[in-house]
Amino acid sequence: MDNSGKEKEAMQLMAEADKKVKASGSFLGGMFGGNHKVEDACEIYARAANMFKMAKNWSVVNVPTINAVRSAAGNAFCQAARLHMQLQNKLDSATSFVDAGNAYKKADPPEAINCLNQAIDIYTDMGRFTIAAKHHITIAEIYESELVDIEKAIAHYEQAADYYKGEESNSSANKCLLKVGHYSAQLEQYQKAIEIYEQVAMSTMDNPLLKYNAKEYFFKASLCHFIVDELNAKLAIEKYEEMFPAFSDSRELKLLKKLLEAHEEQNSEAFTEAVKEFDSVSRLDQWLTTMLLRIKKTIQGDAGDLK
Repeated sequence: MDNSGKEKEAMQLMAEADKKVKASGSFLGGMFGGNHKVEDACEIYARAANMFKMAKNWSVVNVPTINAVRSAAGNAFCQAARLHMQLQNKLDSATSFVDAGNAYKKADPPEAINCLNQAIDIYTDMGRFTIAAKHHITIAEIYESELVDIEKAIAHYEQAADYYKGEESNSSANKCLLKVGHYSAQLEQYQKAIEIYEQVAMSTMDNPLLKYNAKEYFFKASLCHFIVDELNAKLAIEKYEEMFPAFSDSRELKLLKKLLEAHEEQNSEAFTEAVKEFDSVSRLDQWLTTMLLRIKKTIQGDAGDLK
């Protein structure tokens, strides 16, 4: 399907909108319906943006062309957002900045973040913190997948968690905090990860629907302790068993005790065997594998794998 006609139509709409904006700024335009012209321009920019989106031909793998169209759509939404702001239509402006951010996401990630931040500023000014939190998560995901800047991703997940907490959306806050804990441990910020996993575990262990997850968070906190210090891990595990008796019967705790014993004996074979046994029932994800390898490397003469 040839969508070049839609792209051409979008360009014509952009030119029409630009013309209306210029006319609204002229002396005569200001006297005769300047604001009306700006409102018309907003609508036309939005139509142009959507036309650019329709012009994408997903059956053809032509990334530069697709990205150019995405950027054009993003630019059109941005123009609409700025005009809405000029007219004091804050909500419409924020919505257009979000649309611009979504359009720019793959084509120009830094510009997507810039647009989403402008939307967040408007939403927080309006007291809409739950929506602002959602867009902080989107920015965090762009830093994760497109720009691979984990420190900045962490910062936006933390901000989202703060906003969710302020709105009493504790479940959503915990999801963001778990992301922070996950990446903090990867970056060897173990104390920060421990505090987060403990906090989330304690907030879920009394919830009948979520308490099953608490053992997973105590397990992850224990592994972070273990990497730092074997004695700390033992003390932490004892504390977690007292706080959450269900942790005592878990496979995770049985694994931890076997690993502590193997580590104390500096027995890398026993360590690997315990991990394999656990993995045969509950598959280890990349994060757990990384943490277990870091612990195993502290055993003298270890080859540094789990095979």
